[in-house]
Amino acid sequence: MFNPESILYEDNHLLVVNKKCGELVQTDPDGNSALEDDIKTFIKIRDNKPGDVFLGVVHRIDRPVSGAVLFAKTSKALVRLNEMIKQRQIKKTYWAITEEMMPETEGTLVHYITRDGKTNRAHAYTQPKGDAKRAELHYRLLGGSTNYKLIEVELITGRHHQIRCQLSKVGSPIKGDLKYGAKRSNKNGGISLHSRSLEFVHPVRKEPICVTAPVPTDDNLWRFFEESQLD
Repeated sequence: MFNPESILYEDNHLLVVNKKCGELVQTDPDGNSALEDDIKTFIKIRDNKPGDVFLGVVHRIDRPVSGAVLFAKTSKALVRLNEMIKQRQIKKTYWAITEEMMPETEGTLVHYITRDGKTNRAHAYTQPKGDAKRAELHYRLLGGSTNYKLIEVELITGRHHQIRCQLSKVGSPIKGDLKYGAKRSNKNGGISLHSRSLEFVHPVRKEPICVTAPVPTDDNLWRFFEESQLD
């Protein structure tokens, strides 16, 4: 069942939740249970709605990733948010824990990414290649421990596995991400990538919205890094 404590922001038009790693955002072809369906069920019961509940998925994050996910509760909001995504008017900031240092403490990565549907894996190239799509992100080092680094990533484009693929390409795979070169898995089966915040102008009320997602509470390393940023 959906835990209402994971709701970070809600009004008549929008809902932002803090997804746990391992949860699907949207139902997959295999019909596995997804956050989208669980939220609809929760709203239907909570608000005593007699009919179907409208809930639009504005963007998705990978199953092993945690953090902020935006949903639309009205068709008006969904149409406008989809256009905002296309126009890159929604700022998406991620935190990533890596074992290796990035090339610089701050910079921009630009690659050209292809997707292999058979392996569900992306490949990054430094030059345009065939139907590869341009991928861009900004990053900066926020802190470090003895063995790990905390990297903040602002996603400029939204490609398949983009952050995972681009960080791996420059020799800094995300902790726990075996698919992209991590040395070992995380205990919970997830990866140390967290959708930290979403910033945008409300599609109906036209006021600025900024939502920050707390890191997973059951991970000591995440808690260490979050607390270090509050000092």
